[in-house]
Amino acid sequence: MNLETYFENLREHILEKHPDVNDAESVLEMIYECYAQLNRMDNETIRKDFDELYQAMHGHSLREIDKVIYTVCLLCRDHEKAGFVTGVRIGIRLEDELPIS
Repeated sequence: MNLETYFENLREHILEKHPDVNDAESVLEMIYECYAQLNRMDNETIRKDFDELYQAMHGHSLREIDKVIYTVCLLCRDHEKAGFVTGVRIGIRLEDELPIS
């Protein structure tokens, strides 16, 4: 998806759904929340990894499994958000450093 299409989708999404930005502490985090709502990360690799995690927890109670899955999902989301925010910051800095042609 090119940047113009992304921003147009983002504008439409905000106007239609008033996205839940959870406890975003910055504009970049709000942008990430909108991005995450528009681009769900549920591909074959992730499903396979979760299947392996469930298999590794075979024999544990449902409560124990839920506790581990919840913690894993929070960890993954925090790392994804940090990577997204850092990537945007680096992109902005790079744009400032590039010579104008």
